[in-house]
Amino acid sequence: MTCHKPCVDRKDLGLLALRVGTGGVLAAHGAQKLLGWFGGPGLRGTAAGMEAMGFAPPKASALAAGVGEAAGGVLLALGLATPVAGAAAAGTMAGAVAVHAPNGFFAQGGGYEYPAFLGFVAAGLAVTGAGRYSLDHSLGHVLDRHWMVPAALVGGAAAALAVVASRNKRVGRPGPREDSADGTDE
Repeated sequence: MTCHKPCVDRKDLGLLALRVGTGGVLAAHGAQKLLGWFGGPGLRGTAAGMEAMGFAPPKASALAAGVGEAAGGVLLALGLATPVAGAAAAGTMAGAVAVHAPNGFFAQGGGYEYPAFLGFVAAGLAVTGAGRYSLDHSLGHVLDRHWMVPAALVGGAAAALAVVASRNKRVGRPGPREDSADGTDE
């Protein structure tokens, strides 16, 4: 059989690679939080960490972060309900960005570079869609309608903003370290 059009669409193949790679990373991080896989702390350890970072209630926060990453990642990798999956993952990463922001941008110093990157990729996939090599395409886009993109992104952003604002109230607004008047760090 000869193809009059390209047999493989590079854009769709690129979206597949981006979805599987990003979704796999997010799913693995979620599995660490929820199940303790891949050397992760599991739900109990994640809840303790969430409490230490100022998220409340800690167990619900741990569950939300784990599900946002695990479910969002699996759905992105499959290309299923892509607007909701991308928005959920991006919202979860916004919480991680808030935690890492006081450390600056670069990951090597504990900064927010890595969660910001994952969040932007997830949001970009929510907007772009999963492409032809996806379950969304195979199912006729029933879980990937045009109106779902802004609804999911606005909903995810609103939820992330509420969670981060609540956390910031508890821990005080994060900002750069300032030197004290006597020249020593406090």
